[in-house]
Amino acid sequence: MIAIALERIQKSYGTHKVIQDLDIQIESGEFVVLVGPSGCGKSTLLRMIAGLEEISGGELKFGDTVVNDHSPSERNIAMVFQDYALYPHMSVEENMAFGLKMRGANDNDLSSRINAVAETLKIGEFLARRPAQLSGGQRQRVAMGRAIVRQPNAFLFDEPLSNLDAALRVEMRLEIAKLHRTIKATTVYVTHDQVEAMTLADRIVVMNRGNVEQIGKPLDIYRNPASLFVAQFIGSPTMNAIHGVLRKETNKGIIFEYNAKAIMLGVGGKTFSYPDHVTLGLRPEDLKLCLPDEAWFTGELAVVERLGSQIFGYLEIGQPKMLTVEFPRDSELEVGAIVHVAGDQNRMHLFDGNSGKRI
Repeated sequence: MIAIALERIQKSYGTHKVIQDLDIQIESGEFVVLVGPSGCGKSTLLRMIAGLEEISGGELKFGDTVVNDHSPSERNIAMVFQDYALYPHMSVEENMAFGLKMRGANDNDLSSRINAVAETLKIGEFLARRPAQLSGGQRQRVAMGRAIVRQPNAFLFDEPLSNLDAALRVEMRLEIAKLHRTIKATTVYVTHDQVEAMTLADRIVVMNRGNVEQIGKPLDIYRNPASLFVAQFIGSPTMNAIHGVLRKETNKGIIFEYNAKAIMLGVGGKTFSYPDHVTLGLRPEDLKLCLPDEAWFTGELAVVERLGSQIFGYLEIGQPKMLTVEFPRDSELEVGAIVHVAGDQNRMHLFDGNSGKRI
């Protein structure tokens, strides 16, 4: 396996820049997930790594070798796609063998490699079947197996679970995680699903409009988002964002005002100008029911979602978006109730009201 370095990578279509001076270092054997909304450039970046898109500027290195001008076959990478890309007229075994046969691989060696990979992926009994005789999850295992038998420098996954139902997505997510622990391959994985990113990645690269917003370990990004965009993209339900103004500092903290209401925030060690337009960020699990005189927010309960292990309530507090609160599992609050909640001072976030960057 190899390390992959993207240094000041650019991609343009005519005069339109879609990726701008992007830098990412991927260690040998690391599982890196590129995540972001549709159109952020993550799939374009993956295709440039694969050699399917021309690089407009910067250098792409596999180990110490610059591979900008190398063809896909010279890069020795394997891709797994959203749509499986299996040959319908070939058996599972023939699909897995096809790429290596085209390269002149020895039949005996090829057969043993296919059998070993099929055993690992639990598709050994399907080797004689054709893709039409398999379920969606089985087809995706075959696509993964075809990639593994090649023993490539790196694996590239382009939203491989998007076509699967919810139960199969969970199953295949676990399979991919187990597989990576077994073969320890350098892996770049593209998804818009933040659950996949959080559960699979050694590190996550959060992209937005062709730029990298933040790179880090999943929990580091969840707990310490670099911007409001990252804070609201990673985590489900999304982080609450309350727009307001910092008015003045007292010996107890700083007064945050929203909708003519005031909250005392303990943010020692920070320097602000007053009034300073900011966004207060709070995750649903960091808001707790409280007495009226302790409340940061009071509102009418508009919606309740009971998900079995979790209960989420949505409060109308006079902001454009409702406030999302995770209630205790035994909560019996109903729609229409007036609810008082307070935030955890140690888990709140402040973001610049203009740039969205974390303060």
